[in-house]
Amino acid sequence: MAEKKQVPLRLSAALYNALAEWAEDDFRSVNGQIEYLLTECVKQRKKNGKYVGEEIDKPIELDIG
Repeated sequence: MAEKKQVPLRLSAALYNALAEWAEDDFRSVNGQIEYLLTECVKQRKKNGKYVGEEIDKPIELDIG
């Protein structure tokens, strides 16, 4: 297996908590969930030959309550 790169990442508490809940639902660690989601986005981009979403760079608002 190729060596993995380490990347420091800052997330808001709300985003981290949402990812942690999702990861738990999928039986993954938070790190594993982030890696999975990024991998799926890259696959989708390669498949379509364009960016995954038209509004991908817009900041998101999380309705986590």
